[in-house]
Amino acid sequence: MAVARQQNIRLMSSIAPSDKSIQSTTSISNTKREIHSDPTRLQYAAQPMYYPDHSTAKEAPQEETSSGMMDRFKITAEVTISKIFPAGLGWQSSSIVAEEYLGYAPDTVAFALTTGLGDAIGVMAGHCAYFAAKKSIVGNESINMERETQTGLLLASAAFCSGTAWQPLVDVLQASDLSFAQVFVGTWVGCGTAFYLGLRGARTILSGPCRYIQEPTYENSTTDKSLSVAIGGATGFFVGTDTAYLPTQNFLINAVGIHDTTPALAGCIIAGTSTSLGFVSAQGTLNAIYPSGKLWNDGK
Repeated sequence: MAVARQQNIRLMSSIAPSDKSIQSTTSISNTKREIHSDPTRLQYAAQPMYYPDHSTAKEAPQEETSSGMMDRFKITAEVTISKIFPAGLGWQSSSIVAEEYLGYAPDTVAFALTTGLGDAIGVMAGHCAYFAAKKSIVGNESINMERETQTGLLLASAAFCSGTAWQPLVDVLQASDLSFAQVFVGTWVGCGTAFYLGLRGARTILSGPCRYIQEPTYENSTTDKSLSVAIGGATGFFVGTDTAYLPTQNFLINAVGIHDTTPALAGCIIAGTSTSLGFVSAQGTLNAIYPSGKLWNDGK
C-alpha cells in the first residue's frame, strides 16, 4: 500500500434403535457430523466449539448468529481493528525498511515483495493478537485459537498478493498519465482482484493441511468476492497517501496524505488509517445495499 515517494475468512430412520452396537455406531456418526460441520463462510469472528459425544470437555455456550444490519457493522468494525489497520501499518513500515535499510528502490520486485510481506505480517499478527486478547479479557471459551491462527494464515496469504501488487500497479497507472480518480479506481479493482485470486489460491493449498480452512466452493467464492471488493476499497484509499501525484486532484490528501516531512511513525499510523477508512467506506456501502445472507459477514 503506499508511499514510494514519501516514506513513503438425520438419522436414516426416525425409530430409535435399542441395540447398543447400533447406538454406538450412531454416536460415532453423529460425532463425525459435528466435527466437520463448520460454517461455510469465511470466518472472521470466533466460532462456537464442537465437542464429540461423551467428551469430558465443557461445552462452550452456543452463540446466536444473525445476518442483521447491526451484526454486519459489528463484524466490519472488528475486522477493521484486527486486520485492516494493521495491514496498512505493516505495508508502510515495511516500505520504510525496504527503501531506507535494505536499499530497494520503489520500482523493484524486491520492494514489492517486501511490502507484500509486511502487509501479510500485519494481517496475521493483528488477527491472532486480537482474538487472543479477546479470549483472555472477555473469557470467551468459544474462541478456538487453532481456528483463528489458520484463518489469519488464509487472510495473510491473500493480503500478501494484494500488498505485493499495490506499488507496481500504482506505478503503471501513474505512468499512464491517468487522473487521480482513475488511479484510485484502477488500484481498487486491481488489488481487489489480486486479493481474491490470492484467497482462492490459499484455500486450494491450505485446505488440505489446515482443517479449519475450507476448500474453494461456489458458496465461499461468492463471499470471497464481496470481501475482496471491500479490500479493494482499502487499497484505493491508500493511494491518497501519495501527496506527490496530482495533489490538486487528490480528494484524500487532507485526510490521509503522507508528506515528506511526516515522521515515520506518524506515516505508518496514517497509512493504517487510510486503509481503515477505505474498507469501512466500501464495506459499509455493501452492508447497506446487499440483501441478507449475501455477504461474508452475514454469519451464515
